[in-house]
Amino acid sequence: MTTRRKFLQGAAVAAPAALAAPSIVHAQSAIKWRMQTYAGAALGEHVTKPCVDYINAAGNGEMEIELFYADQIVPTGELFQAMQRGTIDMVHSDDDSMASPTPLQQFGGYFPFATKHILDVPVLFNQYGLADIWRSEYEKVGVAWLSAAGQDPCNFNTTKEIKSVADLDGMKLYTFPTAGRFLSRFGVVPVNIPYEDAEVAVQTGELDGMAWSGITEDYTVGWADVTDYFLTNNISGAWIGSFFVNQQQWMDLPDHLKQLVMAGIEAGHTYRNQWYWGGEARLRAQGDKLKLSTVPAGEWAEVETAAKEFWSEIAEEGEIHSKIVQIFRDYNEVINKAGPPYTNG
Repeated sequence: MTTRRKFLQGAAVAAPAALAAPSIVHAQSAIKWRMQTYAGAALGEHVTKPCVDYINAAGNGEMEIELFYADQIVPTGELFQAMQRGTIDMVHSDDDSMASPTPLQQFGGYFPFATKHILDVPVLFNQYGLADIWRSEYEKVGVAWLSAAGQDPCNFNTTKEIKSVADLDGMKLYTFPTAGRFLSRFGVVPVNIPYEDAEVAVQTGELDGMAWSGITEDYTVGWADVTDYFLTNNISGAWIGSFFVNQQQWMDLPDHLKQLVMAGIEAGHTYRNQWYWGGEARLRAQGDKLKLSTVPAGEWAEVETAAKEFWSEIAEEGEIHSKIVQIFRDYNEVINKAGPPYTNG
C-alpha cells in the first residue's frame, strides 16, 4: 500500500510536467507567417523584401516570414479576403488594388492629387489623423492595419508621346482602379490585368502604356524597355500603401515580436523612401531609355481642377469618405500656403 501511494504521488507530480512539454516545444518553434505583396519580384526586392529581411534577420529564430510576390498565392484583387480568412498572414498593398471592403478602398493607391511628395503620406497618417481612421476601419473587418508610407508618384510611361491633355483620349493604360475611374474623364481606357503581364501587353498592343508609377519603377521592372516616353506631369505625388496582418495572428503575437515587426516595417519605409526619391531624380536626369515630355502647367491645371470635382463626388459617398476628403483639403491648404518645397512651384 505504501509503495502504491508513493507511485501515485510520483505520477501526480510528473503529470503537469508531461502536459507542459508540448507548450515548451511550441515556444521554441519559430512563428511562421506567409506574406504576399502587390509588387512583382523585381519591384518587391526594393519595396517589400527589406522589411521581411529585417524581421527574419533580427527574429533570433523566433519568427520567420516567407515572402510571396504579386499573384503568387492569390490574385492581388483577392489579397484582402485571403488575409481575412488566414490563407495569408500578412499583406503589403494599397487598399485600392486589394479591393478593400471598407470605405478606404478608393483612398489607397493613387487618390488623384491628394499628395505632392513621398513624405506627405506619413504626415497625413501621423499628424492629420488618417492612421486612426485606417486602424479603426480595419478592426471592424478582422484585419490589423499596421502602418502606411508613401512611394513613387503616378506618372505616365507610354509608347505615344503625350504633349497635351487631349492626347490622353483613347489611350489604353494599365492603372489603379480609382486612378482609372478618374482618368476616364479624359478618355483614358483603364485596363485591368495581372501586374506581371503589363510589359507583354504593351508589346502586343493591348496597352499603350502605364499610369502606375514613377520613373524608378519603370526602369526597375522593365517597362522602360517597352515604352518610349515619360510624362513628367503626374496625377498624384505619392502612392499610399500599407502593411496589414490577419487580426487573430496579430493578437496572438507576443509583444516583443510585435515590436520587431513594426521595426522591420519602419526599416523598409526608410529604405524605400531614399530608393524612390533618389531614383526619380537620377533617372530623369541621366536615364537613356525614356524621352521626357511635359504638358504645360496651365493646361495640366484642367486635370487638377477635375480632381477637386472628383473629391467632392467621393465625399458624398459616406461619412468616412467625407472625413478623409476634408483631411486632404486641410493638408493641401497648409502646403499651398507654405509654398516650395511643399508645393511644386
